[in-house]
Amino acid sequence: MADTVDVTAGARPGYGRLLRTRGAWTFLLPGFFARQPFAMLTIGILLLVQDTTGSYTTAGAVSATAGVSMALFAPQSGKLADRFGQGAVLVPGVIVHAAAISLLISLALADAPLWALFAAAVPAGASTPQVGPMVRARWAAKLDGSPLMATSAAFESVTDEFTFVIGPVLATALCTGIHPAAGLVAEAALTLFGGLLFAAQRRTQPERSRAADGTHEKSRSALSVAGVRVLVVLFLGIGSVFGGMQVSLAAFTKDIGEPGLNGLLYGIFAAGNMTAGIICGAIAWRSSPQRRLLIAYPLLVLATSPLWAAHSLPLLGGLGLLVGLCIAPSLITGFTLVEKLVPAGMRTEAFTWLTGAVGLGQAAGAAVGGRLIDAYSPHAGFLVPLVGTALALAVLLTLRKALAVQPGSASRVAASGVGHREPVSVD
Repeated sequence: MADTVDVTAGARPGYGRLLRTRGAWTFLLPGFFARQPFAMLTIGILLLVQDTTGSYTTAGAVSATAGVSMALFAPQSGKLADRFGQGAVLVPGVIVHAAAISLLISLALADAPLWALFAAAVPAGASTPQVGPMVRARWAAKLDGSPLMATSAAFESVTDEFTFVIGPVLATALCTGIHPAAGLVAEAALTLFGGLLFAAQRRTQPERSRAADGTHEKSRSALSVAGVRVLVVLFLGIGSVFGGMQVSLAAFTKDIGEPGLNGLLYGIFAAGNMTAGIICGAIAWRSSPQRRLLIAYPLLVLATSPLWAAHSLPLLGGLGLLVGLCIAPSLITGFTLVEKLVPAGMRTEAFTWLTGAVGLGQAAGAAVGGRLIDAYSPHAGFLVPLVGTALALAVLLTLRKALAVQPGSASRVAASGVGHREPVSVD
């Protein structure tokens, strides 16, 4: 096959055309503010609990409890949003989350026992609104069958990266510059007001699944689709890259006596991801997403291979940039495949499974990487991204047929009562 992209100027589904989609800005702006807390929660808990207990170990454990709870409960939130509508789930969800965060702050400032902090961290994480997947589901509803779907996946990937750069910085600045609880206070406020404003945009909300009316199996999950299960494994591998890189870069810079450079190195890594995401979204791909994934994921494994052997800052920075450049194509293609594999009525749940898998992989990657660093050396932690992605690649190669899309399959299921198809409107 000669060329993998369509370079016809008129056919290129660029960002300008995407952002001119009618009604897009009504959910993009409130969605942007409402999704910032997703990246502020764990770091806000970490800084508050460390300040009140004086222990990084305790703070990390409480923060990890909230993160794991968020990842485990996210798919259930997405499934409920598909069945009953995003607003019906989001409004009570943000209220519960704000209450749970208030309880956690009160307990931490009152020097409550450790078990109480863990108990409060569970609902705080579990109730975190899944605004990112909801935004993706709105794009999917508007762009069903359009070449702009891949562009929207790239746009959301870049937005996620931007969120994970801005959110932690904002939370840290508030906690260190104003009050140790200020980061979580801002997180709860943004969640409440941003979430309610986003939920109010009902015109762009995907039509709820008819399963809620009893015309389809109520118990059916997005995980019943074999391709989604494969994508979950792949996204666990991608999460291990994020977790492994975070803890290993911190350990490496501390080991060489330059801990302040940790932010710079991770910023280079994130910049690579954002850059690749922007480029991927600007291309009108002619090759199938399955084929692109079978190319992109092995490249990610190769990019992580030399990390453990890098012993200089310039080399590690260059390799981090390369790894970042290889992550975005896999992420974007995976989210694009969801639109093709999963009926409209299960997409929010499917997107939350994928984002939850990244979160779980990140937590596991950081934990395993930390143990390797303590047992061996700072460089040992860089084996986590390699092993995590290599194992996921083995699953991809073994079960790649599960990602094959049968023409019209999603539409047939949708026509049977799971979802709907909405035409694209461009101003």
